[in-house]
Amino acid sequence: MTHLHAGLSPETTEKARLELNENPDTLHQDIQQVRDMIVTRPDIGFLRTDDDFILRFLRARKFNQTETFRLLAQYFQFRQQNLDMFQSFKVDDPGIKRALMDGFPGVLETPDQHGRKILILFASNWDQSRNSFTDILRAILLSLEVLIENPELQINGFILIIDWSNFSFKQASKLTPNILKLAIEGLQDSFPARFGGIHFVNQPWYIHAMYTIIKPFLKDKTRKRIFLHGNNLNSLHVLLQPECLPSEFGGTLPPYDMGIWARTLLGPDYSDETEYTLTYDALHVRESCGGDKELMKRSQSVVEPGTLRQTDRETSTPLLALD
Repeated sequence: MTHLHAGLSPETTEKARLELNENPDTLHQDIQQVRDMIVTRPDIGFLRTDDDFILRFLRARKFNQTETFRLLAQYFQFRQQNLDMFQSFKVDDPGIKRALMDGFPGVLETPDQHGRKILILFASNWDQSRNSFTDILRAILLSLEVLIENPELQINGFILIIDWSNFSFKQASKLTPNILKLAIEGLQDSFPARFGGIHFVNQPWYIHAMYTIIKPFLKDKTRKRIFLHGNNLNSLHVLLQPECLPSEFGGTLPPYDMGIWARTLLGPDYSDETEYTLTYDALHVRESCGGDKELMKRSQSVVEPGTLRQTDRETSTPLLALD
């Protein structure tokens, strides 16, 4: 076992072998072959090419070296083409900090039954006078940069739950094709994360319409991992065990504290009333972050526990299924 496998459990190491085609005996060779392709794209500034960094891209593309290099190139190309998003890409940037403080994203401490990290978004918490969509996207990307440093998550991946409860038509009207395209490019096409499922709950009709519009821009694999549950928690619980979920989603965990992830990134001295000035560079993070249970407080979600019903009279089975 190489140093690149340090910190991995035996179960995760075996999972990487079986599901991702990862072979410890050829790992350095696989990495070098991807690195050798960099000369073919002189138009892109590859700002980081160390073994640990390239490995996460190999895992995201199941060690297909051609696809791995394409993703690596798109990662840096997206950043070159959207310089304004990444000029102050750190946790104390005012826009990113506000989004984090408002719970964009939420990150659960407890993984799902497959070891995947669960991210949650309460869409109606988007105060458009306070946070731009771009800053929310930046906060999500920064959070993923921190989380993906954990090699277990490079292999196990992520789950995203979006709760559309009380998300108004006026709010939805701000989700223009251009910013949705930006999100798709940033998350689907340019980031080395494995998303095992994207779950919509309590979505109104206009979110269905929005999904219909963006669906052609989604990869087939992404479409197969999107589930539209309506307000039927049973279909959600078939895929995510209640023991992994907070009470807002019918789970057995306490209500989610919307500030816990922001406090994890900003440090133990964080509070809603004080400013925090530590510069945080996600590209140089080497420690996985976890929440502090002692700092948990009442959920700031606008969705109260029990809002979602366990049954739904409307059609609410997932429209798409996992592979």
